[in-house]
Amino acid sequence: MPGLSERWADDGSADHRFRVVPAAYVFLLRETPSGPDEVLLQLRQGTGFMDGHWAAGAAGHVEADESVLGAAVREAREELGVTIDPADLSPLTVMHRGQPGGPALDQRVDMFFAARRWSGEPRTEEVTKSADLRWFPLDALPEPVVPHELRVLQALAAGDVPRLMVHGF
Repeated sequence: MPGLSERWADDGSADHRFRVVPAAYVFLLRETPSGPDEVLLQLRQGTGFMDGHWAAGAAGHVEADESVLGAAVREAREELGVTIDPADLSPLTVMHRGQPGGPALDQRVDMFFAARRWSGEPRTEEVTKSADLRWFPLDALPEPVVPHELRVLQALAAGDVPRLMVHGF
C-alpha cells in the first residue's frame, strides 16, 4: 500500500476545482495578576509576507501527512522552542480568507488555536524570520498586526470569538 504522502500527491484530477491552503496558528496566552491576558507575538521579517507586522508566535502551513493539531504542535516547537500537548490546544476559530480572483496560494483556510499550557520557555527559534518576540496585553496590541490575525485577537480580547470568520471576500 502506498504511503500517505503518495496517496495525497497531486494527480491533477482537481485542476478544475477551487483549492485552499490550510494553516495552523497558535496564540500562546498567559494570565496577568491585575490586567487582561497577554498574548505572545513575533515581529515578522525576511518572510516575504507581512514583514514588519506583528503576528502569532507560531503559525504555518499544514503539511501532507499531518493533522492541523500536528501542524500547530510542530510550528510551536519549530518557531518558539516549546512543546504543546495537542489536548492543550483550544480551538478559537476557523477563517476562510483570500482574494476573489487572486492566486491560488492566497486562498486560505486558517485554523486558530490558543494555548495556556506548554513546556519550555518561548524563544525565537527562526532568527531570520522573526525580528522580535514579546508579550502584549490583549487590550494593548502593537501596531501593525497582520490584519486577519488582528481580527481574531480583537475578538479574543472582546470575549466573543465567532466559530467561523471570513476575511477578504
